[in-house]
Amino acid sequence: MIKIMADSTCDLTDEIIEKYNIGIAPLTISINGKENRDKIDIKADDFYAILDNLEESPTTSMPNPSEYLKIIDQAITDGCTEILCICMSSGTSGSYQSAELAKESFFEDHPDSSIKIHVVDSRSMSQGSGWLILKTAMLRDKGFSFDELVHFNETFKRNVKHFLCVDDLNHLIRSGRLTNASALIGRILKIKPIMSMRNGKGAIVAKERGLKGVLNHYVREFTLRNDWDITDFIIIGYTSERAIAETLLDKIRQETEFTGEIFIMQMGVAVGTHVGLGAVSMFFIEQGHKRDGLLINEIHAITEKKNEFMKKIKKKQ
Repeated sequence: MIKIMADSTCDLTDEIIEKYNIGIAPLTISINGKENRDKIDIKADDFYAILDNLEESPTTSMPNPSEYLKIIDQAITDGCTEILCICMSSGTSGSYQSAELAKESFFEDHPDSSIKIHVVDSRSMSQGSGWLILKTAMLRDKGFSFDELVHFNETFKRNVKHFLCVDDLNHLIRSGRLTNASALIGRILKIKPIMSMRNGKGAIVAKERGLKGVLNHYVREFTLRNDWDITDFIIIGYTSERAIAETLLDKIRQETEFTGEIFIMQMGVAVGTHVGLGAVSMFFIEQGHKRDGLLINEIHAITEKKNEFMKKIKKKQ
């Protein structure tokens, strides 16, 4: 039997976690001096209701290795002989390192154990790692072997495409979840920045005017980048405004040929601490490993405007 475990930043729904029996090691969020376990001691809606009124910015800390060890021990008790742990990017959290420490500790205590444990640095944030976890669970239940699941994760983890737009970049800047260059750009931009992952950390890759422009960017880039052979579901994430996620879902249905399942999932407290209110995200598998950046997208936008202008000129000739 194969056990899948993760940290709580994967932000999968309780229903999915229960359905696929995914073990979750919670991060800890400090709010006004009180320690809270993500999704256990405080729920997302309750957190977002008070976020703007907190006197001090909340902080997060990685799961203790003992949290992973509890899951490992229970999995073995339940008859599992292979354990796959998929963690948030090591560039944004210590969750991966904590899971590795738990693995080392287990084998120090059980040097002759035949249990297989593999820890994946997903290079992803939030439901980016959640996408890998859910897909892995689906493949496991279809009969894929442990080695095949490890190979899938290590092969495709850099192809998980992230789009994230937030109302306030200060949360990400304070916590170091943005690259230094992107943080500087973010302070300069007066319009909505769109982020993706670069080298395991968040980076600004585009800027749009207003929410409509952001959602148009998501759908346009999805159409250009999506790996139609692998992406059989999309995850749309949100913090406090579910209606925005629902609008994005409708746009994907109306403006693309995608017919797979689209999940809407709320980002949890640990992730919400760093992205704030009004955030909306989208996750899928892209073809190859395509370049994405602010300058690249600016050039594409200029080229599109030139092409549109040339079409108008030709029509009037």
